[in-house]
Amino acid sequence: MEEERLDTWFKREVLAHEAALLRYLTRAWPRGHEVRDLCQETYARVYEAAMTARPRSARAFLFTTAYHLMTDRVRRERVVSIKAVGDIEALSLSVDEISIERRLSASQELERLAQAFDRLPPRCREVMWLRRVEELPLRDIAAQLRIDIKTVERHISKGGRLLTRYLLGDEPPALDEARPDAQDEIQDDEHERR
Repeated sequence: MEEERLDTWFKREVLAHEAALLRYLTRAWPRGHEVRDLCQETYARVYEAAMTARPRSARAFLFTTAYHLMTDRVRRERVVSIKAVGDIEALSLSVDEISIERRLSASQELERLAQAFDRLPPRCREVMWLRRVEELPLRDIAAQLRIDIKTVERHISKGGRLLTRYLLGDEPPALDEARPDAQDEIQDDEHERR
């Protein structure tokens, strides 16, 4: 019964904006052939979220979800996949097919990414690892670490900023140096214990 009401709500409040969503994705996303897939993935995320709680403004939530989906894809494309680089030896290419320069470059990128991860605050690093490497959903990370989803989201946001800064050459301070965000970490940790 509740699922039937959810379906009715979804059709009325979300699918009604399909034309506008497609226009937005077409303007914002550089690869037009992926727009329909983005649209469907956006719908799936909105529907899944609405199973827990319905947003006040379905249209705003729909477009915000689409924006975050595109942002996630861009981040995923910019950050070297640890699995892909780590498994380079397991690829079915012969050693001759992979130039020494490419292998060295991949190895250096993996090392740089490892250094970037090592510079993250411990809890932030743990959350980022679970999300970006193990690809766990936010809910599972929150349950596993016994923290709320908002705290997981803050760590992902902060970790993304710090990793990006480091990988783009704007190195954040070492862990033992005084950091302006150290107070945030203490507050996060206190919030997690409650």
